Amino acid sequence: MSEPFSNENHDRRALALKAALLMVLFAVSFGLCFFARDISFAVLGWPFHFWVASQGAVLVFIVIVVVYAWAMNRLEAQAESEQGGSSDG
Repeated sequence: MSEPFSNENHDRRALALKAALLMVLFAVSFGLCFFARDISFAVLGWPFHFWVASQGAVLVFIVIVVVYAWAMNRLEAQAESEQGGSSDG
């Protein structure tokens, strides 16, 4: 079984990714919902702020989860290749 990565750069990159994605989540969940009445217009007969509150925020959350999983897999692969032949297994 492989050990968790303890590379300091990996941790810093992962924390930066988490912070960026949390800011996006905050902007969508709070920002758009808070200013929804100011951006009120119709989309397919429904008010835009209703669509954002009911569907848009959920879709953005799903995209954030997919981006996080993809980016973390990429970061872990980079960290593993940087460690290279130093593993004993």
